[in-house]
Amino acid sequence: MKSRTLFVLMTAALTLLAGCAEIVQVGTAAGEGAGVLSPEDREIINRQAQSIAQAARPMTEKEEYYLGRGVAAAILGRYRLQADSRRNEYLNSIGRTIALSSDKPYVYGGYHFAVLDTDEVNAMACPGGLILISRGMLQRAGSEEEVAAIIAHEVGHVVNRDGVKAISAARWSQVVTSLGTDAAGRYGGKELADLTTLFEGSVTDVFKTIVVNGYSQEQEKTADENAMLYMRRAGYDPYGLPDFLARLAREQQGGDRRGFFSTHPGMTERLQLARSFLAAKAWRRTDHAARDQRFNAYRW
Repeated sequence: MKSRTLFVLMTAALTLLAGCAEIVQVGTAAGEGAGVLSPEDREIINRQAQSIAQAARPMTEKEEYYLGRGVAAAILGRYRLQADSRRNEYLNSIGRTIALSSDKPYVYGGYHFAVLDTDEVNAMACPGGLILISRGMLQRAGSEEEVAAIIAHEVGHVVNRDGVKAISAARWSQVVTSLGTDAAGRYGGKELADLTTLFEGSVTDVFKTIVVNGYSQEQEKTADENAMLYMRRAGYDPYGLPDFLARLAREQQGGDRRGFFSTHPGMTERLQLARSFLAAKAWRRTDHAARDQRFNAYRW
């Protein structure tokens, strides 16, 4: 009876020990040695502790990369890529420069940037470093500094893992628990179908956030601040961000509520926050005539 009572108490305590499976194993070993736990009870408790610890772990970079590929596939089911290798290389040269100056210069699979062939105004950062920017967004940029600002903001979302945060915690726990089971290497039809459904659900969570609902105001503010820091480190004029936000704010104030403007409300507020951030840093504008000349040769 004493053994069973201890077993129940320890099982209930497992929810408080997620990530501390080793501690549980020490306790169960002591319990078995003291004769209050049977070997079977010890094995059950250890397995439950390991399962909870596994379910509580964060997503690995490799998992984030494959999730991002799934999200990108969903986006490309709605939009097609622009077939312009010259401009695409130009975009990637700016993107790689910004990414290397970010707080996370290297990701599993690397950063990649591409243009969506649509007049809609949008830019989307898939988990893992794949960033898709619409032709309509790039056409609104008035300089390379502003293109760098668009990219740097999206890199900020990747660094902050904002896309991953959109996944339901319960769903992710189910995914990693499934991946951590003894049967993970020999899935049958039902197990594989269940895991596929969970993965598709994770992709849908992220897709809805970046395409339909948008990020929170705090996430957008943080990504803007990151963008200006990354731009300055990379040698770009961080004033390119408020310059571009001012352009979007005027368009939003003019009554446009389509696409990007519906998922990114409050452009005027973001503009004011960006200007306040730069004022606090006391950074001055820098000359970028050479980049302006290059931009004019590539502009969309």
